[in-house]
Parts: sequence; C-alpha cells; structure tokens
Amino acid sequence: MELRQLRQFTSVAETLNFREAAERLNMAQPPLSVSIRKLEEEMGARLFDRDKSRVRLTEAGRAALEDAHKALFHAEEAKRRVRATTLGISGRLRIGFVGSAKFALIPRLLPLFRQRYPDVGIELAEHRNIEIIQAIESRNFDVGIIRVPFPWGGRIRTETVEQDHFVAALPSGHPLTARRVVKLSDIAKEPFVHYATGPFAVLHMLTMMLFDNAGFTPRLTQAAVHVDTAICLVRSGLGVALVPSVAARQPVNGVTFRELSPRPAADSIRLAIAYDPGYETLLARRFRELALDTQERAQPPLPRTGRARPSP
Repeated sequence: MELRQLRQFTSVAETLNFREAAERLNMAQPPLSVSIRKLEEEMGARLFDRDKSRVRLTEAGRAALEDAHKALFHAEEAKRRVRATTLGISGRLRIGFVGSAKFALIPRLLPLFRQRYPDVGIELAEHRNIEIIQAIESRNFDVGIIRVPFPWGGRIRTETVEQDHFVAALPSGHPLTARRVVKLSDIAKEPFVHYATGPFAVLHMLTMMLFDNAGFTPRLTQAAVHVDTAICLVRSGLGVALVPSVAARQPVNGVTFRELSPRPAADSIRLAIAYDPGYETLLARRFRELALDTQERAQPPLPRTGRARPSP
C-alpha cells in the first residue's frame, strides 16, 4: 500500500465521484479506477459500492477513511518536522480562541511564542467554544483556547493553562461600590447581565450554578455572548454582572470591580488548550507545551478603583 493510493482513495471518498476525483488528482479516470481496485484487492474488501448513478462508501470504506486521513497527515507532518529540524521551525499556526483569552492569556503567551519561533506565521480567530472544537475536528484550526469545563465527547483533549474566579462588575456610582467586597446575595435583587444560554454555554452554566448553590435566582435582564460585552452593558448602567477576574486587571471607565466574599465554593473557571492528539502538528504541540510551562500560578489582586468602606 502506497501513500499515492491513500491520496487517491481519500479523494474518491470525499467527492464520491471518480471523474471529479481524477480531475482533483490531475490524472485520467481509468488509471484511478484501476488503482482503487488494486487497493481493494490488497485490503481484501470493497471500499466503494458503484453503479451507473452514484458511488457510495461501504462500511469497510468508512472504517478505512479515518485511518487513511491519519496516515496522510502523519506522513506530511514527518516531512514538516524534517524541514523544521533542518531549516529552523517555520510554518503556520491557526489558533481559535474564546474572548476571555484576550484579557491575559494571549497577551502573555503570544509574545513568548513569537520570540521563540519568529518564522512561524500565526492566524488568530475569535469564536465560541463549540465553533472552536468543531474547527479543530475538521482541521481548520490547529489548536484552540477554550473555556472549561466543556461537556464535549469525541477525540478532542484539553489541558488547563489558566485558573480564575468570578468577580462582580458594577456600574461606577452603584451603592455596592462603596464596599471593598460584596456578597453574592447583595446582587440578588439587582438587574443582572447574564451570559447567553445554549447547550454549550459554559459561562452561563457556571454563573447560574453559583446562584443555584446560593439558593436564589437573579433578575436576568440583558444577555451577553462575550465577557467584554457584559462589561459594556454594565458600563451602560443596564445591570451588574459576574466576570472572570482577568477581565478586571485593567481599569474600565464607568465600571468598578469587587471581589466576592465569601468566595463561592464552585466559582473556579478555567481556560484550556484544546487539541486533537491524532492530528496535532509540531507547531501546535510547541504552542501547547509553552502554554503549560508558562501558565500563571496565582491571579493578581483587582485594581484599586474608587473609595470603599468595609462591608457590614
């Protein structure tokens, strides 16, 4: 079995059309059909059902397709690694990230990566968790930075690289800003800017879990998809919000951040590197290893904004 045959097989499997596959491979159709028949003979099973109207993958063909993709991927990755060793690491790294990563993780990690691998081109795209995972599975992203815990099955793996907790975001001038810390119960009757719902809405799930554990339901008003949107709505006076503490490291005009006390037992929120171990490129592994080696061990205190008196 040759890599050439696997490329031909995957091309037919993806197009389900021998003529289109032959055009994609820049070859004539008869030699392609002969090559596929020889591959089927070598494997001892039919890979395609063919008739005059259509071509379909057999069960054996579907089973072989994933392994063929992996074999081709690893063959190309071996070439890239040899070239990287000979010429110095270069290439392109495609990274999907959730909005929370831009507050601390990306500004900390990317300069280190670029310093270490200056010849690597980096493509960044901000998306939701589910979109990043799907893009990694379809190999449109090499690696992702997502919010966890994330209830997703399949082959994607995650490794935590940033630990954080929630703080209260209050409109400047709100009575609660006079306190150094606020209780979760203090905002029970306040209009609350929550995070958009959905089957994979991690921030919504985590904030609602805090309120549920505290025994009350907040007054849900505005919904935000991203953390910076929630902060913008708070700044506009539309309510209060819970945001990751990394979002509060830089002062925001019109918004005051306060720690929660006592700290809710279940308020741990994390960012993680997401990757597909079966298709992890050399650059993606280098990025993941650097993120793990340089992850922060502790969060700095909130910036001092406004005058406060001790909470009663």
